[in-house]
Amino acid sequence: MSEISKICVFCGSSDGNDLAITDAAERLGTYFAKNDITLVYGAAKIGVMGTLAKATLDHKGNVIGIIPSFLKKKEVVHLGLTELITTENMHDRKLKMQEISDGFIVLPGGFGTLEELFEIITWLQLGLHQKPIGLLNVNGFYNDLLKLLETMVRKGFLSLENYELLLVDNTVENLVGKMNSFKAPQLPKWLNDSRA
Repeated sequence: MSEISKICVFCGSSDGNDLAITDAAERLGTYFAKNDITLVYGAAKIGVMGTLAKATLDHKGNVIGIIPSFLKKKEVVHLGLTELITTENMHDRKLKMQEISDGFIVLPGGFGTLEELFEIITWLQLGLHQKPIGLLNVNGFYNDLLKLLETMVRKGFLSLENYELLLVDNTVENLVGKMNSFKAPQLPKWLNDSRA
C-alpha cells in the first residue's frame, strides 16, 4: 500500500491532440484506484481532467473534486464523484486542494495547469507545506519547460536545491515512487523565525 493516500492532480480541461496524454491520464487514474490513492482534482468532467476522473471511478477508486462556484455549470462539473467540494473562488480552491492532499502530480495542460504547478511549488519552497510535487512528463510535453528551469538555475534566479524540488519522470510508477521517497528541505535561513 502506498504511503501517500491522496494526490491532487493538476491537468488540462481540454483534451489536446496527443493521444499519449489521454492514455497517461487513464493509466494514472487506474493506478490510483488499484493502489487505494484518492484522486483530488478540479472537478471537471471535460478534457484530461474528465478522462482522469472517469478512469479512477471506472476502477472503483475515490475521487474528490474541488471547484469554485462560478465554474459549477452542468456542462463542466462532474456530478458523479465520491465527493464534490465547492469553494468561493480560485484561491480557496487551491488552498483546499493543498490542505487535503498528501502530494501533487502535474499532467499536461495550459496556463491554469502551469499556474497551479508554480504556485504549489513556490509554497513548498517557502515552507508553507512539505509535500512532494511530481511532473509526469508525457511524451516529452514538459521538455522545454525543464530546459527553461535549467536556464533559470544557470542565470542565478533559481537555486539547484529548489530546482530539485520538482520530481520528474515519464512513468506513473516511477514518479509515485519518487514522491514516496521525498524528503522536504529545511526552511532557508532567511525564513527562520529565530533569525537575528
